[in-house]
Amino acid sequence: MWHRRIKLSTVVFLMVLQGAAVVLFCGWYFELSSYSSKPPNDKVHVLLLSSCRAGSSFMGQVFNQHPSVFYLYEPLWHVWTRLHKPAHMLQGAMRDPLRGLFQCDLSVMEAYLPQHPNISALYMWLESRALCSPPACSFMSESPFLDRQQCEETCNVQGLQRAQSACSTYSHVVLKVVRIYDLETLYSLFQDPNLNLRIIHLVRDPRAIFQSRVKIWGRADEEQHQAMQEICPSYVRIIERAVMSPPHFLEGRYKLVRYEDVARNPLEEINSIFEFVGLRMTPELEDWINYMTHGKGARGGYKVSSRNATNISQAWRSTLPHDRVKAIQEVCREAMSLLGYRMVNSEEEQKNPEIDCLLPSELKGNLGTD
Repeated sequence: MWHRRIKLSTVVFLMVLQGAAVVLFCGWYFELSSYSSKPPNDKVHVLLLSSCRAGSSFMGQVFNQHPSVFYLYEPLWHVWTRLHKPAHMLQGAMRDPLRGLFQCDLSVMEAYLPQHPNISALYMWLESRALCSPPACSFMSESPFLDRQQCEETCNVQGLQRAQSACSTYSHVVLKVVRIYDLETLYSLFQDPNLNLRIIHLVRDPRAIFQSRVKIWGRADEEQHQAMQEICPSYVRIIERAVMSPPHFLEGRYKLVRYEDVARNPLEEINSIFEFVGLRMTPELEDWINYMTHGKGARGGYKVSSRNATNISQAWRSTLPHDRVKAIQEVCREAMSLLGYRMVNSEEEQKNPEIDCLLPSELKGNLGTD
């Protein structure tokens, strides 16, 4: 009897011990699962999604000048130029390097760069303050902002490994891209537990985009007209996916920004963008924004310089022939209606400054909220 009692108590003890072990294991498992679903160090990953000549160079520099941001200017340019195919055929190929770049793995670009590349092999590398600052480069600027000339002389021979290590020290990684036209292409990035992805979708009045493309590249109007046939439908597709019927993983992770709103109220709009991605405005950056949006300078190519942003955003009204305006409006009618860009029905309306071509957008109040 005593022997059987010992066995029973032993069994009870082992069952209690096993139950405690299961509880501890489950707690450990769920804690680990919760931890692994969060991006390392809570780093924020921002994709500045736009189209050529939509104001993305300026907006990219707004991020670039912030001391908490590691910024790369159009890294996917290497993919597009190396594969020599139209952008709409390269959506997946251009998406794939983004995951590595956001996680500070610059080796994903080596297939598109020369052997043993330096920092200077990256497209428009001088547009990145982080690549011109410690720890990526030993150059120390007296100014809090980027000195391109000094950077080029000092930092061009640094290796990508040093830039990669530097990337991990920033709280935000921001990549500017201009040739991704389909939001579904990016769905796998939104669902990656290692990424904390936010999209700033920067759009611009299609008539202003067309005018800027013709002015900068000097190509035939017809070629630029064909480009608008790709850009405007992409605006509609992205808005439909992000706003009209968004999947759950897009909630609070997409923000629509009209370039014209930034031009008219730069500090208000940029503060809203910073709040969306978890950045704070600095006094130095506020001064820089005021200078860059209210100056009298000119802009050549991709170099951003001080100028009056509001005047630039409306330059199409005085420079484009009305027949071209009508053609663009026909191609982009749906996108313009969604985004709040008023049509002009005559040359008189086009040139009349009393007629505001920027209407309140019904979409804006519903976007970028958590």
